[in-house]
Amino acid sequence: MQKTISIVVAIFNRKDELFELLNSLIAQTDKDFEVIIVDDGSFVDLLPTVETFKEMLNIQYFKKANSGPGLSRNYGANRAKNDWLVFVDSDVIVEKDYIENIKKNLEKTDCAAFGGADKAHKGFNLLQKAISYSMTSVFTTGGIRGNKKAVTRFQPRSFNMGVNKEIFLKIGGFSEMRIGEDPDLSMTIWENGYQTAFFDDIGVYHKRRTDLGKFSKQVYQFGCARPILNQRHPDYVKPTFWFPTLFLLGYVAGILEYFLLQKGFVLACYGFYTLVIFLHALYLTKNIAIAAQAIITTYIQMFSYGYGFLESWVKLNVLNIKPEDAFPKHFHQK
Repeated sequence: MQKTISIVVAIFNRKDELFELLNSLIAQTDKDFEVIIVDDGSFVDLLPTVETFKEMLNIQYFKKANSGPGLSRNYGANRAKNDWLVFVDSDVIVEKDYIENIKKNLEKTDCAAFGGADKAHKGFNLLQKAISYSMTSVFTTGGIRGNKKAVTRFQPRSFNMGVNKEIFLKIGGFSEMRIGEDPDLSMTIWENGYQTAFFDDIGVYHKRRTDLGKFSKQVYQFGCARPILNQRHPDYVKPTFWFPTLFLLGYVAGILEYFLLQKGFVLACYGFYTLVIFLHALYLTKNIAIAAQAIITTYIQMFSYGYGFLESWVKLNVLNIKPEDAFPKHFHQK
């Protein structure tokens, strides 16, 4: 029996992005799927956008009070009619064979959950492509997002994530976390004895922040979330999680070395790293402007994530503050 698919989208305000996502869904080669839009308390009216596609898609729209993406996805999952839940972010675009390839992979792969790559569309602007590079590169924190060769055990993320509905409901779905709720779910799936898989032909085009300040804030929040996840799932803690923090502290040490000792060995190492980032980004994108901006976005990513991780680790492990008290905005307040 062929697998049945329910696309679940939790959205807050992104009207234009929603239109682009739904427009990509009407172009699917396999049209046997349903779409569930969960409006997480948006300030703008999203219903007219959904209504535009109601004759072309099997689509449902629900609006609820704001609770964050995880609990909104749970809300949609409870209303889904099909066997497999596919979660995508509202700011992605999918290729026309997305549904078709998911079903093909599920027929030959035994898993409880799956995910795919995070790519930059050719129509994205230069900064979006530079941020996409930083968020997917093996030379940053982004290796898990790019391809299955980057990791030994793939951890699906909610921008492009499928879960068996029965298993999803059995383990309780997404937690109350507002940030980091998707790796939290992936590790919960593992802890319950289920397997995850990477499907290399279901990549999505993920539109990134076009403002460096917003990008910095976003990855800072990701950094804050990691020590919280480490507490919740100690069996999956890795030393490499410290890399961005050590990168930040090493850079500070390099500045001190240069001004206090008049030596530049540490900063020379960072210069070599910068060259690697530039050449790798240039090789992948074939665009010198993107490669140059990738240096900026990579340093922002590493510094912001590293600082967030360090702050969170100190609060949780040195000051022994409960995660909900240390970062109340990271959790849904009941």
